[in-house]
Amino acid sequence: MPRLLDLYCCQGGAGKGYQNAGFEVVGVDIAPQPRYPLEFVQGEAIQFLLNYGRQFDFIHASPPCQFYSHTQRIMQNDHPDLLGPTRAALEAVGVPWVIENVEGAGPQMQRPVMLCGAYFGLHTYRHRLFEAGGWDLPHPEHAEHVKRQTKMGRRRKPGEMGYYVGNFIGVADAKEDLGVPWMSREGIRECIPPAYAEYVGKAFLEQFQ
Repeated sequence: MPRLLDLYCCQGGAGKGYQNAGFEVVGVDIAPQPRYPLEFVQGEAIQFLLNYGRQFDFIHASPPCQFYSHTQRIMQNDHPDLLGPTRAALEAVGVPWVIENVEGAGPQMQRPVMLCGAYFGLHTYRHRLFEAGGWDLPHPEHAEHVKRQTKMGRRRKPGEMGYYVGNFIGVADAKEDLGVPWMSREGIRECIPPAYAEYVGKAFLEQFQ
């Protein structure tokens, strides 16, 4: 079974998707992640990558997105930019990789592919960007946004697309809509829906198996 390193793993949305795609997954995060559903190592992501990255077949990295978050900029919160240093470390290790981040990081990413929940039949749009290194990630068709997005702070109504940011209402709905029943509200706010990572993982395996 191919091995995948899930860096900055948080509560494991990406990791679960890669497991569904057929990978043995190891997650790494600097903070304890008791909800992570797979093998977990607490540690600094870039240092772990440089020390052990060559032991894996594929590497996923989700450097903290707060630096590029519109909400965090409004609040004038200070967060480190780890996207560039993470890319440099991935290139140094030389294992095929993908970096994931929010739309606000787009200008700092190289030919990113955008994934949208509508493509996967989810009840949320939640756009995320994926930059591939050492392989080619197919760009799926971006489904038209025909459903209204729930306003921030309100519970999703039937026929709407959920908007799960901040101290949102409807944790149980969000767990079902994103496919993350094990997560807390904190994890859901920024998680990658497993369907996205499953798509990326299967695309990688099609090229390398």
